[in-house]
Amino acid sequence: MPLTILSQAQLRSLLLSLTRDEIVSLQQNLAQALREYSTGNQEQGCSATYQPQRTAITRKNGSTTLFMPASTGRTIGMKMISLQDGDTAGCAVETGLAIPEGEKTASRSRHGSRNSMSSLSSDMSELSISSQEGESSSVSSGAQSLPPGCVNKKPVNSGLSNTLGAWPSAGSRDTSPQGSVTLLDEQSMPFGLINAHELTPFRTALTAMMIFNKRKRVRTVVVFGAGKQAYWHIRLALTLRGSEIKRVFIINRSFDRAAELLRDIYSSENSSWRGDVKFSAVSSDFVEYSRILQDALNKADAIFCCTPSSKPLFPAEILTSREARRKGRLISAIGSYKPHMTELPPAIIRDEVNTHSTHRHWHKHVKRSGVVVVDSLEAALKEAGELIQAEIKPSQVVELGELLMVRHATQDLDQENDDSKSLREWSERGNVIFKSVGLGLMDLVTGGDLVQLARQRSMGTMVEDF
Repeated sequence: MPLTILSQAQLRSLLLSLTRDEIVSLQQNLAQALREYSTGNQEQGCSATYQPQRTAITRKNGSTTLFMPASTGRTIGMKMISLQDGDTAGCAVETGLAIPEGEKTASRSRHGSRNSMSSLSSDMSELSISSQEGESSSVSSGAQSLPPGCVNKKPVNSGLSNTLGAWPSAGSRDTSPQGSVTLLDEQSMPFGLINAHELTPFRTALTAMMIFNKRKRVRTVVVFGAGKQAYWHIRLALTLRGSEIKRVFIINRSFDRAAELLRDIYSSENSSWRGDVKFSAVSSDFVEYSRILQDALNKADAIFCCTPSSKPLFPAEILTSREARRKGRLISAIGSYKPHMTELPPAIIRDEVNTHSTHRHWHKHVKRSGVVVVDSLEAALKEAGELIQAEIKPSQVVELGELLMVRHATQDLDQENDDSKSLREWSERGNVIFKSVGLGLMDLVTGGDLVQLARQRSMGTMVEDF
């Protein structure tokens, strides 16, 4: 069995060569996997009930490695990422989040059929969409303690985080984890080995674009951060809908990093997807930063947060004010991955899920949906700082796979009913908050597709008869 190896440089070269049609194909395959993930049916290989638990090991030298196994029912993958977080030696196995079935927005036990559409849509039936398209804690409550384990006969330290100790502790400096993804075929033979440093931000942006693709208006985009996540969110957004985007704001604490990202975007080889979009780099060091920030967010149709921030990136009042509520926006937060981290103000999350009565709602203002969209219900409620600090309940969360299932089911209907219409209008023009903490399944599905593309183009390093 030949083994295809993609180094960081080789994978980046492959990703930069992807056409729009190839990106759409990768996205469609990933969307299908996320739909299966949310079905709760073990007959579907990508189902959440079919995914192995994660494990973390911290060695004596303070280096922690996180093992993220995944399965599609046909292929198996293992993502291993490590970083120096200075924790105490020990190991742990991920525990599931105890969520009573009655508290789930649309319990996975009901997701195996078209009935999932009505169960989810009924939660959205009170949505009213603005006609104005112009110019808007308790950590312990969301987690269980980890079971004891050992490594080198050393007991687990009680300070291991809810993300299995794989990330730095609160107050320490976060660094980008290094690692790889190993892919096995139906006969359990390795067929791919991919550097994870570039794959992780690419598949994350690919997922976020699933909601972005459905938005009616995407003229102005705001991106927080200037690293690889920010780059791939910008590149995929422009590749998929560049003809509609007119302005992109890049907001970063360091202006030098933002300027470096702009230089990359404006290089000659990027002209094919960059188009005529006007870019602006903004730093928090600017004298008029507060005014510029508020102006950019008020104009934004989509906001992508791509930083491991431990403090909110902007005041909640900017998007919860009376004027800001006249407009629906897509807000995607993918950078924070620990309970103490939060890119979005918890007040914005609470404002979204706490639906208001009709008499308190202003004319032509976008009504909140009552839910936050996540990639994984259990993982998000355990790891997402925004949700934990806002004390979000399982009934206030809906998985992206659930929305994709509803959308997929409505395509088979001869006539759209009121519930599905309300849901479609919300996803297209309403206020949508998406929070992602990442899944090993994403790496497995997208990584497998990229290996096939690499073989077709004779890219990467091929090891015959591995």
